[in-house]
Amino acid sequence: MIEEREYKKSWFGHPSGLSTLFFTELWERFSYYGMRGLLVLFMVDAVEKGGMGLSDRTASSIYGLYTAFVYLAALPGGWIADRLIGAQRAVWIGGLIIAAGHFTLAIPSTKAFFLGLILVVIGTGFLKPNISSIVGQLYPEGGAIRDAGFTIFYMGINIGAFLGPLICSYLGEQVNWHLGFGAAGIGMLFGVAQYKFSAVRLGDAGLHAFKSQEQLNAVGFDKAWYLVIAGFIGVGTMVILGLCELITFDALALAQNTTYVIVGIAFAFFIYVFAFGNLTPDERSRTLVIVILFVTSAVFWSGFEQAGSSLNLFADRYTDRMLFSFEVPAGWFQSLNPFYIVVLAPIFAAAWVKLARRQLDPSMPAKFALGLIILGLGFLIMVAAAKLVVAGNQAAPYWLILTYLLHTMGELCLSPVGLSSVTKLAPKRFVGQMMGIWFLATSLGNLIAGLLAGRFNPETLNEMPGLFMQIVVISVGSGVLLLLFVKPIKKLIGADS
Repeated sequence: MIEEREYKKSWFGHPSGLSTLFFTELWERFSYYGMRGLLVLFMVDAVEKGGMGLSDRTASSIYGLYTAFVYLAALPGGWIADRLIGAQRAVWIGGLIIAAGHFTLAIPSTKAFFLGLILVVIGTGFLKPNISSIVGQLYPEGGAIRDAGFTIFYMGINIGAFLGPLICSYLGEQVNWHLGFGAAGIGMLFGVAQYKFSAVRLGDAGLHAFKSQEQLNAVGFDKAWYLVIAGFIGVGTMVILGLCELITFDALALAQNTTYVIVGIAFAFFIYVFAFGNLTPDERSRTLVIVILFVTSAVFWSGFEQAGSSLNLFADRYTDRMLFSFEVPAGWFQSLNPFYIVVLAPIFAAAWVKLARRQLDPSMPAKFALGLIILGLGFLIMVAAAKLVVAGNQAAPYWLILTYLLHTMGELCLSPVGLSSVTKLAPKRFVGQMMGIWFLATSLGNLIAGLLAGRFNPETLNEMPGLFMQIVVISVGSGVLLLLFVKPIKKLIGADS
């Protein structure tokens, strides 16, 4: 075990391996959010301008499917690392696949576009869950210094998310779409290279799969590989058939059907846990709270993830982006959220601590409710902005700037407590599965976000204020409903609420 005093000889008082993971995640988020800022804009742009010429509804459905599968892929990616190859190898493999995906997107071809998206999804599934796992393993004794390490790591995430859209959106929108995608790939290559050359700093953290010493010493082929190989063969077959146009996919129908599948999986899982999980009365009550949080989380992300779709299109089409003689790329607005997080996260953390000292800290369900209400208030601003557009005006940038500020405040109320709540509430024997279900809620929210964004039709502008108002009603209504039931939910949680 590393002694805390040894950290002082390392990276700002932390294990030197934290610097490796910090910059790897920084560049991975640079590539992810850089490409995300371009994705819908590229798909709806006219073919003669270098885009794909897709309708808003189709492009938003593809966007929803892509972001949803990124989260779904974390489940098999984490399992493969835990069972077979270890987190360190998973991060390395994932980074290479992500880079390959972005460079494939840089090829001006429809087939290359869809292949590139699939590669980015697979690579992110390998990298995203496992790099966080390694961070935790750098601090075997836990404690406050471990929390501080994750805070530093979180800053790396948001620095990358801030820089990615600034560079990739400028190149993509002002020069060439595929150059923007290529820039995202170059960023990921930087991350992969520094990870490879500095991986020695990680030591044994995440080096091996979680196996017993007998399994590590045994010689043989882990039968779990059969499942992995079968999975990749299945995915590969579907990709080849699709690229050869032997089968076709309707993005909207696929998004709708995937939504039903995810809801069905969650429903079946919770039914199984309640019916056959042998839960104690306390475990049953707390699991019911997780069901409530699952629904509210999906509602929140279905609104929040309008950022990359409907709000991105609003910035592109209806916002006055001229700054003197320079036209600000629409994707630059995507950098507002990570900027606000870096600025506001310490303020929110300090505020919760001060409120707790005075016995005024909002309970977990109350924070969820506040997050939903603040999210809805952000869309209320967009209702006013949309009315300006319907009247024939361009919206000023501050409408989106204020909207993203409120959305970030809502995120800071809800997101940080989500994962922590699940680990506290889940029955010990179901913690891993409950974490998977939590990612499923985020995936579901992303899918719904894409479907909602597809309803914004540029040919029926008069409907835009009403569509934004529907999101306001759903978000605020869900938050108020949750507030009304805070006391009963706290009773279900028990002493830790």
